[in-house]
Amino acid sequence: MTSALSTYLDRLTTELSAAACTETDDAAPQDAVLLDRGIIGSAEVAGEIPELSRLSGAREDHVGVALCGIDGEILGAGNGREHAFPVQSISKAFAYGAAIDLHGMEHVDSVVDEEPTGEEFNALSLDPHTKKPKNPLVNIGAIRTHAMLGAEQSERTQRLRAVLDAAAGHPLELHRETFEVELGTADRNLALAYMLRAAGSMEEDAAEVVGGYVEGCAVLTTVTDLAAMAATLASGGTNPLTGERVFSRVAARQVLSVMMTCGMYDNAGDWVSDVGLPAKSGVGGGIIAALPSRFGVASYAPQLDLHGNSVRGTRFFERFSADFALHLLDGVPPRDLHERAEELIRERHVVHGDDR
Repeated sequence: MTSALSTYLDRLTTELSAAACTETDDAAPQDAVLLDRGIIGSAEVAGEIPELSRLSGAREDHVGVALCGIDGEILGAGNGREHAFPVQSISKAFAYGAAIDLHGMEHVDSVVDEEPTGEEFNALSLDPHTKKPKNPLVNIGAIRTHAMLGAEQSERTQRLRAVLDAAAGHPLELHRETFEVELGTADRNLALAYMLRAAGSMEEDAAEVVGGYVEGCAVLTTVTDLAAMAATLASGGTNPLTGERVFSRVAARQVLSVMMTCGMYDNAGDWVSDVGLPAKSGVGGGIIAALPSRFGVASYAPQLDLHGNSVRGTRFFERFSADFALHLLDGVPPRDLHERAEELIRERHVVHGDDR
C-alpha cells in the first residue's frame, strides 16, 4: 500500500466524518422503529447508533477504514480505526466457512441453503418443504450453522473463536458486557432455535447453541482486524499476515459467494448493484468486503440505517468501488490502487487549486 492511497483514504474518511449527521432530520420518519436493532427516528437518512453499540464505546464521530492486500500489507485511515467493537453478524460468514471445512460442502448444503431471502435478518426464513434455513447469513441460518461446529457447546464455541482469531491473525477478546446483554435479550433468537428443533432441522440444545452464537457476535475487532479477515477470504483462505491456512479454497469461495448475494441483510440487492463486491455487515457498525485475489477491505462507523448496515460504511464502499472500478460486473479490470489514487489526488489538486 502506498502514500498516495493513504492520502486518498485520509481524505475520504475526513469527508465521511463531515457527512456524519447527528441531528435529527425533520424530514425523516420519526415513527420508524426497529426494536431488535435499537434504531429509531432518522436512521434512514443519517443513521442511529444502537444502544448496544454504546456499551463498547461507539461514538458519533467514529469512522475507520482499512485495506489488507493478499501480500499482507495493511493501510488504515480515520479516527475510528483503532476502536474495538463487536464483530456481530460478520462472524456468521466465518462460522459458515468453518462448518464447510468440518463437514464438507455437500453436508452443509443439505442443512442450510444458500438462497437470498429479501427478508430482515431475524426473519423466520425456513423453507416450508425442506425445513432448511434459506441462507447462513440470516440469524436462523447462522444459528443452525453454529450448531454444526461441534457436538458440545464448548467445542462449538472454541472452534468459532479459533477461526475468528486465525482470520484476524491474533487472539480476539470477548466483550463481556455486550455478550451478557445480548444473551439476556435473545428471546427471538431462542424462538428461532426452537423453531429449528420443532421442524426437525436441529437436535442440539437450543439455549446452548444460541449462547455460543451470541458469544461469537460479541467478540471485539478493529477495522484493521476485519480487513485482515476479509483478505483471508480474498486470498483463498490463507491469512496474508501469518501465512496460516484458515479455510480451504472451497470454503473461502463458498463464503464469498454467499456474501455476494446474502451478506447485506435485506439490502443485498442494492449493494450488489451499487458496490458489486461480496460483503458482510454487522450491527456493530462494521462492513467487510473482498476483491478476490487482490485484497480485503473493511469499514467502521456505528450509525446504522433501517437495514442494520452502517450508513457511512455503505457510502465509503460506494465511493471506493466507483473510484477504483471494483464492481465485479463492470466488464473492466479493477484499477491499480496506487496508480488510481495518484490520479484522483491530481484531479482533486486541479479542481481545488491546492494539495488538499
